Amino acid sequence: MIKALYITLLSLLISTSAFAGHGDRDYEVTITNITKSQIFAPTLVATHRKDFNVFMPGYPALPELATQAEAGNPGPLQALLDGWNQVVMDTNNSGGVLMPGESTTVTISGSSKYDHLTLTAMLVTTNDAFAGLNGVELPKKNATYLIPAYDAGSEENDEDCANIPGPPCGDMDDSGNPGEGYVYIGNGIQGFADVDAVEFDWNNPVARVHVRRVR
Repeated sequence: MIKALYITLLSLLISTSAFAGHGDRDYEVTITNITKSQIFAPTLVATHRKDFNVFMPGYPALPELATQAEAGNPGPLQALLDGWNQVVMDTNNSGGVLMPGESTTVTISGSSKYDHLTLTAMLVTTNDAFAGLNGVELPKKNATYLIPAYDAGSEENDEDCANIPGPPCGDMDDSGNPGEGYVYIGNGIQGFADVDAVEFDWNNPVARVHVRRVR
């Protein structure tokens, strides 16, 4: 049922070979963590059709996105998107964490029909916040975006170390209490439990993303 929120009927009828022979294009996507202390878990990048969204503010997060937002693991969401080749052309992930003030570059392919880009990466000292670039059009040459943190709405923001993977905590699963039930703009760290707001809070945006066409 959730899947139906993200894919139109027209998209479902497109042949899985639709992108073949349509002039593939290669891009470098450089992500810079511009927070003071939040570490980003591995970043997932996907190219897809205009009429597809990996997430939509105001709607429930896909379970696989919730897993990424709560535990930092992009694998289940990447596997899901790889199986939706009617609407997704390519996926890739950075393979490692991104420290504050540092950058990482991911390469990905697009085409004239698969010409939109989405990016997700967990802020690890949170319950379920993620940096998100939501379905922007791939540039003819290059483009730069400042992007916010979203809350997946899948886990309660209790700021309890029992439910947070990043420092000073260490929980690596996604077993917290249910959250708000929909994706929304993240409202930072409040500091009422184990996570120090002075150290780990942020003001949006949380990342700079530079997209450059290389072929």
